[in-house]
Amino acid sequence: MVLALDLGTTAVKAAVVSAQGELLVWDSEPQSLVFTPDGGVEQDPCVWWATLTRLVQRLIASAPELRDLIRAVCCTAQWSGTVAVNAAGEPLGNAIIWMDTRGAPDIAALVGGFPSLMGYNLFKLRTWLHLTGGAPARSGKDPLAHILWLRRADPARYRAAQKFLEPKDYLNLRLTGRFASSPETLALHWLTDNRNIGRIDYHPTLLRYAGLRREQFPDLYPSTAVLGELLPAVADEWELPRGVQVVNGTPDLHATAIGSGGLSDFQAHMALSTSAWISCHVPFKRTDIFRNIATLPAGVPGRYFIANEQETAGACLNWLRDVLWGDAAPSDAYAQLDTYAAQSPAGADGLRFAPWLVGERTPVENPHIRGGFYRLSLQHGRPQMARAILEGVALNARWLLEAVERLAGRQLNPIRLIGGGAHSAVWAQILADVLHREIWQMAQPQMATVRGAGMLGAVGMGWTDWGLLERYAPVQARFTPNPDAARLYDALYREFRTRYRVESRLRG
Repeated sequence: MVLALDLGTTAVKAAVVSAQGELLVWDSEPQSLVFTPDGGVEQDPCVWWATLTRLVQRLIASAPELRDLIRAVCCTAQWSGTVAVNAAGEPLGNAIIWMDTRGAPDIAALVGGFPSLMGYNLFKLRTWLHLTGGAPARSGKDPLAHILWLRRADPARYRAAQKFLEPKDYLNLRLTGRFASSPETLALHWLTDNRNIGRIDYHPTLLRYAGLRREQFPDLYPSTAVLGELLPAVADEWELPRGVQVVNGTPDLHATAIGSGGLSDFQAHMALSTSAWISCHVPFKRTDIFRNIATLPAGVPGRYFIANEQETAGACLNWLRDVLWGDAAPSDAYAQLDTYAAQSPAGADGLRFAPWLVGERTPVENPHIRGGFYRLSLQHGRPQMARAILEGVALNARWLLEAVERLAGRQLNPIRLIGGGAHSAVWAQILADVLHREIWQMAQPQMATVRGAGMLGAVGMGWTDWGLLERYAPVQARFTPNPDAARLYDALYREFRTRYRVESRLRG
């Protein structure tokens, strides 16, 4: 068995996973965020560790018969975060997470200059694209931006830092005492040469661009590498056997791709979580700079995957829940919203919703765009509002799917649906109708990320292989497009794209 740990942005999960990818027991706790007035978003690494400790202890207590069967630990965690640690491995303040934008001015200074394209110096951009497949995001949300911000705004912490670690790598440091990472984990630092998928390493030119040193970052090992034994003190505190091995692991997007069951090339999945993305593994390195999509190293060693993200999906439902119920939201609020949506016909009686509540990232990078309801009238109520949100997210996903398929060079069908939103049969059918694709609703879809970590750990331990795991992946239900609804959504999609153009002009 593998003890799989998933350090998410808003929740932490722990599960015991079999070598076949079956979830045997699991538990979770919510995570809070620290927001600062200047665009900072942080979390306390010590709270991460305390939460994981409680979860593991509860998990072992709930299923003591599994304790002695656990032979490995494998972590996944939120991607694109930064933990500055000293030589003893102790965190120097809070972790800076992927939502933090304080480094945007530092990235603008790094990437800018004449001649320019989309805010990037053409010569630097060409180098980044050639070596990495992408370039630092001007939003300032990449770890490179976090580090440059620390250098400017908190020089004492910057100078005291022995290493800058991703969240997953900080957990592994606590588990093993080793500074280690993996090629796909470091990809959004934009410091590694990704051209040869079997030999990825830091590149001196990219380090020179950023004014950073190689020794500030951990060594790179495959995601499936065994880093060593769990530290005895941790094993004792977590009530695990001595000698448990720690597998390197991979970030959450990569683990989710594994947990979706789509492990062969071009086997696509869509994640409906706080944000949303459509991805698949591919055998090539390719970039679409105009749509902000690229293939980056995958959690499966030797492979790339298509990296993209739409900023708000389930977050839109969270917003509606809070508007309708505030702090008194019932425990079954999402089930109620799903019931409301099912009561409204396709098209939500004319109500429309654009899901750009915090801007958008792909297939356009526009942090200033804003969405919300439009064509709202007195006849509209909770059913139409819930339905319009599900449809708005689906229409946005169609825009993304077009860009992803253009990059992949083929139609992606079927699409495996995972994430908390994948529990909704109503949403799954809307996606089938809007995307004109067969949608496979995977079993236990909200657990895909932690399941993926367990699957990766099992491969790292040599207990199984990727082909077997793909065959084991359980599909709960299949949804095919309804021709009448699909024709309606074709018209709504054209209207949706027009709405984006109008909003873009209004916001300059």
